Amino acid sequence: MGMDATLPGFGMAAILVEQRSPLVIDEVGLPTALDVGQVLVRLYYSGICGSQIGEIDGVKGPDRHLPHLLGHEGSATVLEVGPGVSTVQVGDLVVLHWRQGKGIEAVPPVYDCSGRSVNAGWVTTFNEFAVVSENRCTTVPPDTDRQLAALFGCAVTTGFGVVENNARVRAGESVVVYGSGGVGLSIVQAAAMHGARVIIGVDLHPARLDLAAEMGATHLIDGGDDGVEERLADILGDGGADVFVDNTGLPWVVEMGCRLTSTKGRVVMVGVPNSGDQVSLSPLPLYFGKELTGSHGGEAEPSSDIPRLMGLLNVGALELDSLISAVLPLVDINDAIRSIRSGELAGRCLLAFDEG
Repeated sequence: MGMDATLPGFGMAAILVEQRSPLVIDEVGLPTALDVGQVLVRLYYSGICGSQIGEIDGVKGPDRHLPHLLGHEGSATVLEVGPGVSTVQVGDLVVLHWRQGKGIEAVPPVYDCSGRSVNAGWVTTFNEFAVVSENRCTTVPPDTDRQLAALFGCAVTTGFGVVENNARVRAGESVVVYGSGGVGLSIVQAAAMHGARVIIGVDLHPARLDLAAEMGATHLIDGGDDGVEERLADILGDGGADVFVDNTGLPWVVEMGCRLTSTKGRVVMVGVPNSGDQVSLSPLPLYFGKELTGSHGGEAEPSSDIPRLMGLLNVGALELDSLISAVLPLVDINDAIRSIRSGELAGRCLLAFDEG
């Protein structure tokens, strides 16, 4: 299907050209036609997730797809749909997400930058205009706050998915959240809403701990202090933690979680370790009820979870405004990433595109 001549042929984007280097802000040309299952959207807001910083840093190893676009949570409006698309239509306000939802998983697009091909996955959000797969779009009501909508692409759905699907938190349980960034803060809030009795937020940055308290943490620990494990053990008591969530990807934190959880405790790994990292632990407790599991976006189901969780937002049960620490233009993305790394930005940083 050819593109309507009135639609944009190009837009600004942040491109990962080289790992461990700043993103390059440049104009990229859009594909001239949409393939089966592809959707052209215009971005309003995009979150910056730790996963993108991990891609920049190469935590999973060498990147075979450079140069390519990034970003996996955002809010946008649909400008055009390709053949076979049935779940969204032109004019819809959509949440963009990296977990698969309803619809077709399309061939990823290829953009052009000064004659050089720029790759992309099934969804990208660090670009003004994006061609995404139908199953990475979920329609939301047109009056939905566009800034808050972007958070449902990853931070909110992952946080609740970790609590509900991976950790299976029940009322009265104790939860340790090690690493209290955007996803960690959502995990804290979800644990509180599910009735956790003790919620311990651990982080290196005081501002993140302050936000964790706002989100429902009952105890706060500076991860840079000596004796963190001893302090956790004192709070948890002889029984240990029911749930320990690691958002750092650091092997020693996972090992600590295995030591601190109860006999039938659950350790959930959300943070992605560096390629080649090893975790050392005794497997025997796993035979008697202790669980160690990785999380893939909390195993969230965007098509059903986004409307469900937005319902909580609409009745005032979900607090997201304080989760947004900054809203910056795309041209400031590298400064934003530096501020996230340093802990200056405690919660989510959103990239803002012209709302038109």
